[in-house]
Amino acid sequence: MNQNFKKIFPSFSNVLVEDINANAINQSFVTGDVIMRTGQYIKNTVLVLSGSIKIYREDDDGGEFFMYYLQPGQACAISMICATKNEKSQIMAKVVEDVELVMIPLPLMDKWMMQHRSWYEFVIDTYRNRFEEVLEVINSIAFKAMDERLEFYLKRHKDACGCKDLKLSHQEIATELNTSREVISRLLKKLEQRGELKLHRNHIELLK
Repeated sequence: MNQNFKKIFPSFSNVLVEDINANAINQSFVTGDVIMRTGQYIKNTVLVLSGSIKIYREDDDGGEFFMYYLQPGQACAISMICATKNEKSQIMAKVVEDVELVMIPLPLMDKWMMQHRSWYEFVIDTYRNRFEEVLEVINSIAFKAMDERLEFYLKRHKDACGCKDLKLSHQEIATELNTSREVISRLLKKLEQRGELKLHRNHIELLK
């Protein structure tokens, strides 16, 4: 187990960490790997030790809509729900920065909810935080114009990476916001003219 595990998950009790050490499996994936696909059954709960994952909702035609990031110290609430109900995944998870994961077998999730208070609280906090984030996304889609949605999108990526240099292409943004590349390019150009960002080839430098 990663030596920094307790630092990454400080709320976990020592007894829970011992149980994780005894039962979980470490697994690594590289950028571009899809670690969870829409329609597959989920066999493990995933804890993120390092790296970054994007969670998407897919439509029937294969279109992708970006929902949220998974980063160190986090777990995917939607996959947890599917796992506990033994349902097929409703999301797709793609690695955007090489990740190291802790894979916890499905049968242990319910067992630990009863045995470990710190696991119970972690799961509830994960549900609550993701619910609030998904509400923000819904609010953006339902009540904001595309220029506001784009600014919200860029802010989420900035907050997720803790940086102002976003490695995003115009087409990637358009795909994740379910619009055309031309619309995104036009709106980004407007933001550049307002001095809020600087456009580069395949990355965007935020100035504010």
